[in-house]
Amino acid sequence: MLNKYPMWKNIMVVLIIAIGGFYAIPNLFGEDHAVQVVATRGAEVTASTQATVNDLLASKDIAVKRSELENGQLLVRVQNAEQQLLARETIAAGLADNYTVALNLAPATPQWLEALGGGPMKLGLDLRGGVHFLMEVDMSEAIRKMEEAKIADFRGQLREERIRYSGVRKTPRGIEIKFRDADTVSKAERYLKTLGNDMVYSDISSNGNFALLATMSEVYLKQIKEEALQQNITTIRNRVNELGVAEPVVQRQGAERIVVQLPGVQDTARAKEILGATASIEFRMVDDNADPAAAASGRVSGLSEVYPRRGGGVAVLRKEVMLTGDHITGAQPSFDEYSRPQVSIQLDAKGGNIFSNVTRDNIGKPMATLFIEYKDSGERNEDGSVKMNKIEEVISVATIQARLGRNFVITGLEHKEAQSLALLLRAGALIAPVTIVEERTIGPSLGQQNIENGMQAMIWGMIIVLLFMLVYYRAFGVIANLALMANLIMVVGVMSMIPGAVLTLPGIAGMVLTVGMAVDGNVLIYERIREELLAGRSVQQAIHEGYANAFSTIADANITTFMTALILFAVGTGAVKGFAVTLMIGIATSMFTSIVGTRSIVNAMWGGKRVKKLSI
Repeated sequence: MLNKYPMWKNIMVVLIIAIGGFYAIPNLFGEDHAVQVVATRGAEVTASTQATVNDLLASKDIAVKRSELENGQLLVRVQNAEQQLLARETIAAGLADNYTVALNLAPATPQWLEALGGGPMKLGLDLRGGVHFLMEVDMSEAIRKMEEAKIADFRGQLREERIRYSGVRKTPRGIEIKFRDADTVSKAERYLKTLGNDMVYSDISSNGNFALLATMSEVYLKQIKEEALQQNITTIRNRVNELGVAEPVVQRQGAERIVVQLPGVQDTARAKEILGATASIEFRMVDDNADPAAAASGRVSGLSEVYPRRGGGVAVLRKEVMLTGDHITGAQPSFDEYSRPQVSIQLDAKGGNIFSNVTRDNIGKPMATLFIEYKDSGERNEDGSVKMNKIEEVISVATIQARLGRNFVITGLEHKEAQSLALLLRAGALIAPVTIVEERTIGPSLGQQNIENGMQAMIWGMIIVLLFMLVYYRAFGVIANLALMANLIMVVGVMSMIPGAVLTLPGIAGMVLTVGMAVDGNVLIYERIREELLAGRSVQQAIHEGYANAFSTIADANITTFMTALILFAVGTGAVKGFAVTLMIGIATSMFTSIVGTRSIVNAMWGGKRVKKLSI
């Protein structure tokens, strides 16, 4: 038994540990206090904005460590927390209202290390500090919007089938469709029932009034609420990602609520602005027959409504909604052949069909994009819910040049407006407004205390394990201790490499547990070597048998623990996931260091040599 590794295997061990160490290094540099500037409502963050911000800070003698303009956002790093607060106030006062200025924390990783792909671990809300929102979806608004869409569908479907009706309107009981005679009611009911079972139809004709009442089925109502929740979760996550908040958590809680956590954001009021106003988008036809003078005073026909236009003036729009923003799958700012700004829109299949049918008969007519925003009024309704103010404005009016399908463009915009509209559409529109029912701020000082407590637990656990191994196994204990430290470095490195991995306080608990589990494999190996020596085996045979026979035991124990951690990750949420992730990574790295890593050192020290005694 020579117990020798080939050169390539030793190089592989060193290389893997070195890579883990390289990606762990950025965690030593900490974080900078920073101020984040994001454009809203048609504005744009440019090099000119950056120069203005730098001049504002220089006028207040605020030293700037680094000013970074990337992806339409400005991040200004300053020296300490006091200068951070002063910088936020100075920038907010010096810039226009269409900019959001928020406190943030930015990794202090050197630029050369960032260029090589290095970055620190992402810390969760409980370690880094930040804000926590519990948001509730207004399901009644989601149902109302779907009823309006159904009214438009009924009109189009009955018209295509050439079934005459005298009116379609929303009532407290449901959607009422009026007809001229009983035969038409029966014909319409038979036809509408063939289109699906989303609606329940009943004949409510009486006293010479012929009408059909359509109400949503329980299954359909449940489907609407589920889709509204999922759509809002996706939209909120997209908006947070678009606005550059690092490692946010957006997940459902119950049937109507969404949890949003923004680590590193220190100001609750500003975090609401970063998250973005709860808004939606509608495409409507412009009523070009309306009298401008009458519209200015709010007098229009019952089929139209007056809305203010962004930048001044008013627009008269038809009440019927052509399309809502929840059908938009993509939006990019671009230029036409005459270098005029435009926004290229992509719709899903259903939205494409709807848009194609609607625009077919409206070529050459103006179409408006209506932006609807819901803001917290600071007041409460009688039932205790938050009272929301509804703000509506027309952000663009464009002429339909041809029949539109899944891909079309919006023209008539300024360059900045095109970029802003594309960002908003790309992030998506909320299918129903949401209200913040709970908000919490976790300060960075509390997060720092959690980190310090967790690190102390890990350090004391490591010291006890290191001393035990050193005293009990002597030279082999030194090797085990080296493997333990290499394992911890690799865990940190892997956590830093994985884009979606976030270290939480339970994650630190998982790392502490990993410390104990990492040395467990070495204990099994060393005890097996000791048994082989007592059985009269030679040193080389004992080493070989110790590693060979202990491997199956170590693998069985670690695989079962890994499977348990995997189940915790799959079914758990929040803290449980954080614990499971670090545990799984720790198990994988500990098997490498305890089996392959220590074997490499043992082979280098005793392999191929005539050794009579081992200090074990």
